[in-house]
Amino acid sequence: MKLGLFGGTFNPIHNGHIKVICHVKQKFFLNKIHVIPSALPPHKPNINLATADDRLKMVKCSIKNIPGLVASDIEIKRKGPSFTIDTINQLQKNDQTELFLIMGSDAFFDIPTWKKNIEIFSCIPVIVMIRAGEKRNLNHLARLIKDMISDKYYYDKNSKSFLNSDMKTIYVHNAPDIAISSTLIRKNVQNHLSISSMVQPCVEKIIKEKGLYL
Repeated sequence: MKLGLFGGTFNPIHNGHIKVICHVKQKFFLNKIHVIPSALPPHKPNINLATADDRLKMVKCSIKNIPGLVASDIEIKRKGPSFTIDTINQLQKNDQTELFLIMGSDAFFDIPTWKKNIEIFSCIPVIVMIRAGEKRNLNHLARLIKDMISDKYYYDKNSKSFLNSDMKTIYVHNAPDIAISSTLIRKNVQNHLSISSMVQPCVEKIIKEKGLYL
């Protein structure tokens, strides 16, 4: 089984997230994708953060009717900050499952600050989704990979990936163009503007009932 891991704050999850997740699943022939809200995001300490339970509820209701997408509470159950390497190590115990780590290009460029970042690329293939409007190009990616991960990686044009005989593949793929962000949604809620076109109805209901992001 090919299992994708798509982690994030999801504060809140929105229709753009869902579009990207479904796109990656189809493009890379993944059997399932675990959508994993972080409990304590170590790189986003100052955002207006809903509780982990509320963010998990929003993820669950948003994807419950989409085949192959599963809301995971693995990081919420674990104590302390949500480090990706800990999640990978916890899930790699199943030898029948081939794992793929999925992340946006913004998160990838933060890799130097991640816990045990080199170990991540030693144990799991990574799918980097280049977001529309991203100003850093393939050369920037290559430089970061060479300087911070391994200088043995080289770019293969046919597979659109960085290959390394000693480490796992880094796939590069353009994400669908989306004009939605969690930041915009939170601002709209604060300003009492509509978010109905950006999130699933159940997410809007939870935000209103809980008084989130006001």
